[in-house]
Parts: sequence; C-alpha cells; structure tokens
Amino acid sequence: MAHYLPENCRELEKEFFQLELHRPFRSSRYDPGRKLFYSITSIDNKYKLNAELKIEKFVGGGFAGQVYQVKIISLEGQIEGFTKLQVGKFYALKILIPPSAFSRFFRNLLYWIGFQAPFQLQINPAAHRAGAIWQKLIRQAAAQHFGDENCVVDVYGLFIDQHLGSCGEISEWIEGRTWWLEVNDRINYLSKIKKSNLQPEEQRSPEFVAKYKFMKDFVALLHKMGAPEVARQYEWSTMKSQPNCLKRSSSYADPSQGLVAVDFRAGLALLPFLPMSPGDFKLIIKGIARGSLVQFDRGNISRLKNYLATHFEPSEELDKLVQELTRNEEVYRNSVPDITRNHFRLLFSRKLWSNIFRSSRKGWRITNLLDQKCENKLGSNRFLMIIFYIFSLIPILGKFLIKTLGAKNWRDHYIAALTKFSYFRKALQGIQLEKLIKWYRAGRITAPAIEKIKKNA
Repeated sequence: MAHYLPENCRELEKEFFQLELHRPFRSSRYDPGRKLFYSITSIDNKYKLNAELKIEKFVGGGFAGQVYQVKIISLEGQIEGFTKLQVGKFYALKILIPPSAFSRFFRNLLYWIGFQAPFQLQINPAAHRAGAIWQKLIRQAAAQHFGDENCVVDVYGLFIDQHLGSCGEISEWIEGRTWWLEVNDRINYLSKIKKSNLQPEEQRSPEFVAKYKFMKDFVALLHKMGAPEVARQYEWSTMKSQPNCLKRSSSYADPSQGLVAVDFRAGLALLPFLPMSPGDFKLIIKGIARGSLVQFDRGNISRLKNYLATHFEPSEELDKLVQELTRNEEVYRNSVPDITRNHFRLLFSRKLWSNIFRSSRKGWRITNLLDQKCENKLGSNRFLMIIFYIFSLIPILGKFLIKTLGAKNWRDHYIAALTKFSYFRKALQGIQLEKLIKWYRAGRITAPAIEKIKKNA
C-alpha cells in the first residue's frame, strides 16, 4: 500500500494512551520501526537473556501466527547460551497469533472442536517449547540425512509477548523465495517425477523437480523420526505446503541447492470430517489407522528415541534435549480435555484436571484475562478455579466474565464506563482509535479520511 505510513499508526496509538483508560491498548500486530523488549529463554530452558529488537518489516501472517524481520539492538543476560544471536544482525520473529480476526476465529474454532481447549501453541509455553525442541531434533536429523544442516531453519529462543498475548520465537532469517513459475508443456510430466525416472534432458522445470523430491524425502524422514503430523506441513498433495519450503537466494544459480524447510508450527487442526485439500483425505485415513482421529502436531516419543539411538552416537546433550521434550510433551498433551484420546480419564483423573486447570490459568494470564493476584488466588482455590473454567466454556460471554472478575484493570474500566459519562466517551474514543488503526493497516481507509472521521466524532 503506497499510502501506508507506520508513523500514522503510532500517532493514533499515542492518542489512545492520552485518553488514560484503565484497560490496555489492543492491537493485532506491530508496525515497522517498533521496538520490542523480550525476556528470551533458550530452547533447552537453561539460559535466559533480555533483548531489545526493532521491527524492520512485517512479512505476513497466516493461521499459525505472524512473522517479522527484526534487528537486534541490544542483549543482556546469559549470552553464552545464545551464541547465534548477535547485536546488529537480522532475524525472523514469529508470534503465534494471527493478525487477522477471521483467521484467529477459524483456527481457534477448529482447534476447540478437536481438543476442547484454546489454541495451545499460543498460550501454553510447554506446547510451544515442545514444538521448538522437535524442530531442533529434526534439524539435526536432516543435517545427517541430507548432508546439510541448513536445509531446516534454526530456532534460537522462545519468549512471551505480553502485549499481543502469545508465545513467540526468534529464529534464523532466510533470504529466499518459493520457486520460479516455470512453464511445463508435458502432460505426463508429474507421473514421471513421481516414478523418479525423469531423464536430464526432460527436466524442463528443474526447480520444481528439485523441490518436489526434497519435500517428498523430507516427509519420509519425518515419518521415520515419529513426527507424522509435523510431516503434513510438507505433504505435496495438500496443495498448500509448498510455501513452507523456500530456496535460499545464495543458491539461485543451482536449481537443486539451497532448499530449506521453514515452518514447523501447525496452524489448523485436521478434523476427520473436514478435509480442506485433496491430500487431506489420505492423511485422515492414515491418521485414523494410527489412532489419531484429530491431527495437529503430535509426535511419537518412543519412535523418536529409537531413531536417535540408531542414527546418532550417544550424547549427553542430546539425551537432555529429549528429556526436556518428554517433560513438555507430557504437560502439553495433558493440558487439553481431548476426548478422542482421554475418554474416561476425564471422569476420574485428578492429575489430568489439575494439569488442565494449571495450564488454563497460565493461558489466561498470557492473554491478559487475569492479573497475577487472581492467578495466584485461582491456584489456591479449586472451587473458584472450577467456576472460572466453566465460564471459559461459554462463547463470547465467558471471556468477558473471566477478564472482568480476574483483571483489576478491566474491572475498573467497566465500572468507570458505567458510572462516569466522561469516561464512557473516552472509552468509545479508544475503540474508535483501535478500529482506525486496523482499517488503515488493511488499506480500507486513508490518512486524510482518518482525520475527517476524528473531527466529526
């Protein structure tokens, strides 16, 4: 959008804070030039540092989250645990909440139907850490299998974005693209590719062929490692996995080099009655055959251990990483009711419900529905926690009840809006400013139109 200037959004945000509302400013994403401050933990959860980052550009967003290119301004803390993070260098920042309201709703709806809980990668640090460790182990296996560790993007650290209310990660920045849209006039071309009997003189779309073969081989590797639901991110037949594999710009001269798998965070749960691509039919059948009625990102730890024992020399570092994965996987999988797997455990398992309640409190805190005082109170009062959990099951109204009862700033906001007309007017202005920012970013409104609306308000 030629008319879009981040400064206009920052000016509107400044006007919001001048209203001095009790509630926080709500935004769906960040603008270029914004500085962010995070407490980042290492993937193995051993090290921590504080980082100041600057948003260079907004790359885009899908169902899994939103991605930015960032530059590190400063680092403080246990820097020895983050050898690949350096001041002045560029990195990719992924925050696991979609910028689009529709994408959030659709993603969360499918996940709720499948697992009867909010989207865990966004609000559950254990779920997010488990996924990052899987990515680290897959990267090591791919380095051995393909002879190049750079064929899988590296993830460096994890954090919680308290403003957007989501877990996030900082990882390697990839300069690259998908592939050239090469012309193919051979009607029997794809069948020959699948049979791997294409002669060199017939390879009229070399990048296409290289990418197809790489992704097919990568999927086979993931299945061997015990990560079949991660593998669906790279199944060619889904017709939506191709952007998850990029080609590094440094390898443009060689069609067969520089391919890198970049996306390991699933966005949409695959429900047995809702295939969304041709390849999903096959994936649903295979999933049911191995006991996964609903597919998302579940892996097989036993199979992973067998693969590592067969293909790698014994390593204390590797063992500790697998142990950390096992601990986080256990917390993650026991944080949701998941009736397709837990069945009757939901009727009698105190341990399961204790874990669900603990993860729910943490998730509400991350998404700013609770303050620290209320989170602590719910942790010590089981009856009150059950009441809040019941509230969370009520569409729309439940979220309102939780933040009204659980966060003092929201409670003060609603009370002031109901008892003071001047504050009520400011509350409406705050909503208007947030809407203007959203519309301006989406290109639905121009800067002159914003000024006109504000004058007439």
